[in-house]
Amino acid sequence: MNIDEIEKFLREARAANGPSPLQDAQVNAVIDRVWLSQRYPDDGGPRANPNCNPEDYADYGFSIFPAQGDLIYLLCRAIRATRVVEFATSVGFSTLYFAAAMRDNGGGTVIGSELVRSKVATARHNLAEAGLASYVDIREGDGRQTLRDLGSPVDFALIDGWPLGSGPSLARQVIEVVAPQIRTGGFLMNDNGESDYVDFVRDPANGFLSINVPIKGGTLLSIKLF
Repeated sequence: MNIDEIEKFLREARAANGPSPLQDAQVNAVIDRVWLSQRYPDDGGPRANPNCNPEDYADYGFSIFPAQGDLIYLLCRAIRATRVVEFATSVGFSTLYFAAAMRDNGGGTVIGSELVRSKVATARHNLAEAGLASYVDIREGDGRQTLRDLGSPVDFALIDGWPLGSGPSLARQVIEVVAPQIRTGGFLMNDNGESDYVDFVRDPANGFLSINVPIKGGTLLSIKLF
């Protein structure tokens, strides 16, 4: 797929969703710029190379789709969320939706975690351009450590993991850290459907009720019951 085909695909995917519930022109301009700048590595990226170093893909932002961002924004507005967390921040695409919701809800904090320093810098630049930097706390480092203490219960968590070559997925390891910190009634979203993550949230003992939303080939949305 060449760059023209990628751009056509991205534009069509964005247009197919219809108007976004997020109506801020400044924020949407940054969202559109970041979305249309997405590139995909010729070697198949981390999914094809699960033993890679994240630094190998420092120039690529592996992000959610705009439809997922719209859903995040809408749900955060619906529950009046003021404290949310995401893993991983990457270049800040999902962060833009979360931060806009925090601002539009009257204030709040997005806690993000990102291992690659250059992506942290890019995310902060994008948020500043959108006028949303003051709503975000990006913690540089391994999310299994940086997200161990979120300060107080969170209303919404996004787990968008990174492939590993063996052992428990990163999504599974992070959700075990984050799950106890999600408030009752809070939302949880997963982008990649890692099987051991799905096993965790589908286990009734862990207190979640889930549904698969048909966005980006399947987005698992959960609510915490207890």
